[in-house]
Amino acid sequence: MSFKITNNVTWVGKIDWELRNFHGDEYSTHRGSSYNSYLIKGKKNVLIDTVWEPFAKEFIENLKKEINLEDIDYIIANHGEVDHSGALPLLLKEIPNVPVYCTANGAKILKAHYHEDWNFVEVKTGDSLDIGDEKLTFVEARMLHWPDSMMTYMSGDNILFSNDAFGQHYASDLMYNDLVDQSELYQEAIKYYANILTPFSPILTKKIEEILSFNLTVNMIAPSHGIIWRDNPSQIIEKYMDWAKGYSENEIVIVYDTMWNATRKMAEAIADGIKSVDKDVTVKLFNAAHSDKNDIITEMFKSKAILVGSSTVNKSIMSATGGILDMIKGLGLKNKKAAAFGSYGWSGESVSLLNERLKGAKLELVNDGIKELWNPDVEGLKRCKEFGVDFSKKL
Repeated sequence: MSFKITNNVTWVGKIDWELRNFHGDEYSTHRGSSYNSYLIKGKKNVLIDTVWEPFAKEFIENLKKEINLEDIDYIIANHGEVDHSGALPLLLKEIPNVPVYCTANGAKILKAHYHEDWNFVEVKTGDSLDIGDEKLTFVEARMLHWPDSMMTYMSGDNILFSNDAFGQHYASDLMYNDLVDQSELYQEAIKYYANILTPFSPILTKKIEEILSFNLTVNMIAPSHGIIWRDNPSQIIEKYMDWAKGYSENEIVIVYDTMWNATRKMAEAIADGIKSVDKDVTVKLFNAAHSDKNDIITEMFKSKAILVGSSTVNKSIMSATGGILDMIKGLGLKNKKAAAFGSYGWSGESVSLLNERLKGAKLELVNDGIKELWNPDVEGLKRCKEFGVDFSKKL
């Protein structure tokens, strides 16, 4: 499959309808994804990125339908991660001398992945490549989200090939932001940001401000995954700027794991208490062992406050809850208030351990938490509801 974007640019990537996990099993892709590769044809012919290695042979066969490979003058590797560069080894066996434009870190990473010393041309922000009637300008985007990441801007058609920034893991043959389901698009875009780009928010803000300072006309933003932004492409830039600055909605997330449903009952009672104070707030409950971890992270990212609960097991907390807390520590969520809760039978360490984990994740503890012995009775559930009331009032 190929798709003409402009008179000069054709999408030559791969839609992966079956993909359900990414980065190993670290990221769920309920709606699949795409590996976006772009072919610029003109006085000089340029290929921007490739696809993941399992689709390399198919990619090259389809590329040959668009162009004689010998006519490709330049390859641009915006990012060396294997979902973007996986077809390079097979492609460069056919056209071994074609220069590969990338950052200095890009050359190091590609050499480390594929153990080949291709014809690398290292570039930095502001470097450009004349390709006839158009010019390609390179913008380093270090740590968005790898050390080698960069974007490429094409004058004339005014397209920003943004690599992983502004993308989504979202399979669609409709290709453009104005054609797809808007709620699906928003959900996949914020999930992508929350789970992948959140740790780099300060860098991202500065990079976007730098790009905006160039006063470039951007008619399209063409990322490496998902759809292309052609209708008001600045809308996703504005969203990123919002998401990068301690974003929150009027939402409270309660995440728990439970052995015999006692901690679940506590979670539900706490939620009732919160809603009794603020009927407009959205309260969402997730059993960490049964819910998709990336969907939980997305809701945590959107929330203004987080409650985390766990039974005590083996003088510790339950593994699913621990896994979520490890994830948010790495992500570095900002401006979130938090509290802990949990049931116990005899030793009862879970709440204090949850408090330590929440503080380690740089969340602001509202109180010392609440724990209930065994299965909470009517009075215990009343205490949990009052805990929810008090928590809500302190936000």
